Amino acid sequence: MTKHHRTAAVTAVAGLVIAGAHFVGATTAHADEVKPSVPPGAEPSASAPVPIDSASPGLKIPQGGTLAPAKVLDIAEVVEDLGGEQRRQETNQTVMMALQSEVLFPEDSAVFNAQAAARIQAIAAEINTQKATRVRVFGFTDDQGSYEHGKELSKKRADAVQAELAKTVANPGVVFDVRGYSEDYPIADNGTEEGRKKNRRVEITFPRTSEG
Repeated sequence: MTKHHRTAAVTAVAGLVIAGAHFVGATTAHADEVKPSVPPGAEPSASAPVPIDSASPGLKIPQGGTLAPAKVLDIAEVVEDLGGEQRRQETNQTVMMALQSEVLFPEDSAVFNAQAAARIQAIAAEINTQKATRVRVFGFTDDQGSYEHGKELSKKRADAVQAELAKTVANPGVVFDVRGYSEDYPIADNGTEEGRKKNRRVEITFPRTSEG
């Protein structure tokens, strides 16, 4: 029997305009990443910031200091049910819905369970409301088993979700980007079963084109 949990809202704050000052003699730390922190195509998409006059006396930059290039990050609001089965992340640009694999598929399978279709159709209805023309469907696994098996399974699961979405999405010209990433881009600690459960997921992302 499916239990309905009250929703717990977790707001992830990502910033406004960031204008850092570089000073003479100051050192700058750089973080070298082996791979991007988010899948390709899922980077923040905020528009360019308003121009900032570096000569403005209101900035009060010390002599010799200069402004770094201004940067805008999307403000993201994340809402997750208490069981963690479904997570919704919204920015001013996109909506992302993540479903844990356990609520869609049996273990190590890409065949839907009885409840999967209704969950996916509800997301398709919102895609229709937003009049989205591009939809990303990305599959992920935990780090158990081989990387290649995880890549194959995550892609098959993403394919299954895309096929179910296509039954309800009204726009016949919608473009789907479907990928499987295996254990890449975890959102939780793979060292615990709770974390691995969060990492086994399918994410569906589409632009916000209306207030719906």
